[in-house]
Amino acid sequence: MNLKFNFIKNMKNLIITIAMVLSGTLFSQVIIGDNVGTASNKTSVLLEFANTNNKGIILPYVRTLASGPTQGSIVLDATDPINARVKYYNGSWVDLSGQGANVTSVLTSQPTAAAVVETADAKVIIGANTSTVTDGVLVLESTTKAMMLPQVSDVNNIPSPSPGMIVYVNKVGAKRLAVFNGEKWSFWKP
Repeated sequence: MNLKFNFIKNMKNLIITIAMVLSGTLFSQVIIGDNVGTASNKTSVLLEFANTNNKGIILPYVRTLASGPTQGSIVLDATDPINARVKYYNGSWVDLSGQGANVTSVLTSQPTAAAVVETADAKVIIGANTSTVTDGVLVLESTTKAMMLPQVSDVNNIPSPSPGMIVYVNKVGAKRLAVFNGEKWSFWKP
């Protein structure tokens, strides 16, 4: 059973990696979920998502915060599982949630360090063949392009948000970033 799971997982990762490499080489852009995406100006976008209006991306859950990660890293900090918070690194860790959440039950389904052997240099790079970022799982390399977050008109359209989910709310009068910490949404607007 474990061998079959690992084989399927490795094949899935290989297929995703090949698709991303080919997309990055041929088109210099990756759209996940469809072939249209949401961006009107495709020349400024490196990674974007389908316009499903009910899905987001999940940030990595970490049980130990790295002491000196690459600036711009974003994670769900589960070092204290009853007070988990979304954080980003800009020279020091900054709390984006503003409120904690209990993710203890969710962590029981996540692999532990003893169950997972991570390869230090294993990562997917989009936008370049190599990267100087050593601790990222997904690395976007570009000096002229950005990542488009999944867009929703309302976070209530997401049927079962997962801890660490991040989306862009594209709603008239309420355009903002939203992050789910496992219990509550936090919103940022300009």
